[in-house]
Amino acid sequence: MRLRMRWWKVLGLAGLAGVAATGVVIARAERRRRAYTPEEIRERLRARHAEAND
Repeated sequence: MRLRMRWWKVLGLAGLAGVAATGVVIARAERRRRAYTPEEIRERLRARHAEAND
């Protein structure tokens, strides 16, 4: 019975670590996305549009 409880604890901790790591990745990506100036966003959109039309 004790061994079974330990496995649940290990799985729970692994799950929490996974959720925390995912949150870090999402926050990092959001900071990068918000770091663009409006002009940079326009330039990137125009470049993507031009590339799509080629």
